[in-house]
Parts: sequence; C-alpha cells; structure tokens
Amino acid sequence: MARPRHGRPSQSGHAHREHDPARRARSQDGPPPANAAYGIHAVRALLTRYPQRVRQLWLGDGREAAPRLQELRELAAVAGVVTQAADEQALDRMAGGERHQGVVAEVIPRAGDPETQLEEALEALGDTPALMLVLDGVTDPHNLGACLRSADAAGVAAVIVPRDRAAGLTPVVRKVAAGAAESVPLVAVVNLARTLRELKERGLRLVGTADGAPRTIYDMDLTGPTVLVLGSEGEGMRRLTREACDELVAIPMAGAVESLNVSVAAGIALFEAVRQRRALQL
Repeated sequence: MARPRHGRPSQSGHAHREHDPARRARSQDGPPPANAAYGIHAVRALLTRYPQRVRQLWLGDGREAAPRLQELRELAAVAGVVTQAADEQALDRMAGGERHQGVVAEVIPRAGDPETQLEEALEALGDTPALMLVLDGVTDPHNLGACLRSADAAGVAAVIVPRDRAAGLTPVVRKVAAGAAESVPLVAVVNLARTLRELKERGLRLVGTADGAPRTIYDMDLTGPTVLVLGSEGEGMRRLTREACDELVAIPMAGAVESLNVSVAAGIALFEAVRQRRALQL
C-alpha cells in the first residue's frame, strides 16, 4: 500500500496518498488481489456506500478510460482510498481476464464467522419480519450475482449458500451484483441442513421451490418471517435441504419451457413476498 502523504487531509479526514512509480511497478507485477471487485458500477457502489472496505484502487491509465473513471477517482480521493494507475495488461491480470472497464479494487472481506453474520443480519431487522434467501448448489457466479442483485432490491437480510460445491463471493459475482454483494451479506455455511434447522428454531418458515409441488408461490402466505429456498437449475434442491423445508411451492409455467433460470425464479419468489408485505401496509 502506498504511503500517505503528510499534509492537507481529504474531506473524509484521511490524508491523500501520492503515487510512487516504483511501488506502482511492484504492485502490477505482484499477485492479483485475493478479494477483488471490478467494473464501474460495482466499484462505484463500494466507494459510495462502503468506502471503508476498499483497501486500494487501480485505474486504467489509457486516454480513452480517463473520462469514465474521473468520478471514481474523485470518490476515492474523498474517502482517502489509495489509487494507482495501471495499464491494460495489469488490469486484465488482476481481473482474471474478465471485462473490468478500466478499474479494479481490492476489497476488505466482511468480518465474522457465518453464525455471527446471520445473528447480526437478524438483529438488524428489529421488528421487521425476516426475509432470507437460500441457494442450494448454485455454481454459476453469474447466477449468484444476479440473485444477490434481486435480493438487495427486495430487502433480503442475508443470502445463504453452502461453502462446498457452490459459487462463492468471487470478482465475477461482485461485478454482476453491481454493488449488491457489499450490501447483502452472503453467508457460506459448512452444514446447510443444520443452518436451516437453526433458522426454523428461531421461528422462520422455510419455503422451498420445486417443480410439481401441489401449491404455487402465489398461494403461500409470505408475510411472516420467511426463508425462500431454491436449488440449482436442473438438479434442484438436495434431499436434506428439501426435507428441511416446511412448505414446497411451484412457480406456475404456462409455456413450453419446463424450468426457469435460478436467478429469474429467485426474483419471482422474492418479489411475490415483497408484494404481499406491501399489501399489508395499504
């Protein structure tokens, strides 16, 4: 990390950092950041809402990238985040070859074990009935990112996934989520079935989606504390996850397509819960 320059602090109270060419060369030649976010929308959301979680920022030094990145440069300066110029090759390496739009950020991971994260998410709700999302075996990072984006829009307290055989919080997930990966806790648990039992003991009702279920999502009362459970596309929920659910519901299909993409199904289920809860407030 570049040394802070002693002198006039930024508006956030942090000292501005100066660019060290030698340090810049070393940072570009070193290993890519373990926790990276890239893409203008994802990084803007981080700098705007959670600047304390941005350790440093690399911005493209090409002339064509300058106008698009000026806002990010200004946000980083206000937050006191160290910024460094990087060429296209370095950015490509840090982003793992994905489309980065000229910006890569190193992100400080959330603190706390999964149990603590869930406890904090539930406590933050106060008297509001909890709405959580469980994704069992979703391995595509683009699907996970899209689910996080829908979860954020629906006010979900946390998204829970198994630690093994499922997508985790990767740079691709962060980019697709467009900032939602930082606002919605993604909790990776060792034993999903045990976590589901613990949520039931806390008074949350588990509603799983399954093809062929006798009731539809529109027949279910989702106004109380609810955990919506979805499985992977194709295989669906695993047996223990399915057995842990209090109710199984289907999303009615009128056409020739037999199933929906998991991120589409998650959006439908989440916003049916949102619709019902808002209707109570009218």
